[in-house]
Amino acid sequence: MTYHTQRRKLIGLASATALLGALMAGVSSQAAPLSPEKRAAAQTELTRAALPATPHFWDALALEPRDAWSRLRASFQWQDELSEPRVQQWIDHYRASPHNIVEITERARPWLAWIIEQVEERDLPGEIALIPFVESSFDPTARSHRGAAGLWQFMPGTGDALGLRRAGGYDGRLDVVASTRAALDYLELQAEQWYDGDLELSLAAYNAGAGTVNRARSAALSRGETGDYWSLSLPRETMNYVPKLKAIAAIINDPEQFQVALPEIEDAPAFAKIPVERPLALDEAARLSGVTSSELAELNPALTNGTAHPNQARVLLVPADRADTLMARLDTPASPAGDAESYVVQQGDSLSAIASRQGVSVSQIRQVNGLNGDIIQPGQVLDLPHQSLASR
Repeated sequence: MTYHTQRRKLIGLASATALLGALMAGVSSQAAPLSPEKRAAAQTELTRAALPATPHFWDALALEPRDAWSRLRASFQWQDELSEPRVQQWIDHYRASPHNIVEITERARPWLAWIIEQVEERDLPGEIALIPFVESSFDPTARSHRGAAGLWQFMPGTGDALGLRRAGGYDGRLDVVASTRAALDYLELQAEQWYDGDLELSLAAYNAGAGTVNRARSAALSRGETGDYWSLSLPRETMNYVPKLKAIAAIINDPEQFQVALPEIEDAPAFAKIPVERPLALDEAARLSGVTSSELAELNPALTNGTAHPNQARVLLVPADRADTLMARLDTPASPAGDAESYVVQQGDSLSAIASRQGVSVSQIRQVNGLNGDIIQPGQVLDLPHQSLASR
């Protein structure tokens, strides 16, 4: 399947624009002048003809996607290529265990919407967003017996070449943001460098290495075959790699047909990126943002020692609805000694319980925070006097 980079598409769009101008000029010179209404209609039709023939393009404009799955389906480009026997074999395999699909797609919940955005920005087929389904079952901590790691299963050498740093307490292959960008860069680079934009061959090279695919392609061409992915003799895993991807995409494209109940996943990314400007322990970030340390650890598996350092991790991922709280607390200068400390209210907290743990009185907490009653909310930040002040 031939794919063209954004650079190539811009050239094509410029050509289409020039064609539009020439056609409009021809209309003016060879016929009676068009009315403003007819001229506008003609421009609309020609503009629509000049746009890429992306499946569901106009449908997507008419009806905004309601969730991540709808958005993903609107970006699929390979759903007319499902007749290949290997694809059908994997469709049958997956549909035999629908609970496995549900389990893996549930695991995709924190990542799917953001990955779809990245794929869309590059105008890649939406099916590419499902590579982690095949590679790691959407587990960002997955490690293979051969040494591959992360959502996109990068080997150490490949990860190093793509800038995914590995240092004490950090493994860039487990960094979902960094590894996703590296994976998409890698696919685009190989498609352009070796395969004249053929993404299926680039996917095969992603799995088996460009050397293996290039040798298989040369052999196929010498036999008089087309040299596309489906004509190559490759290792068994690679022969099944693209069929697996297309099979799971086919099921997601029509889950009712295959009796699969996909979990509801919102269209908006589930996490936000917080710039790391100083060493920041996950425990501290959790306290400041009002979430548990385990929640932050799940979003930041690359931080293998539990601390984000600015010379390693550029961003810290937090639940989207807690980003503003964390940013506000990080921007607030630390309280001077003898002034006050901060506390983020947790689920189930009460003023009396907080006061007891901190060794202060409820009335003192009310006074410091200007509270008139005892009502507090999870995520609310309270100022607490030091015990030395409270005893005065």
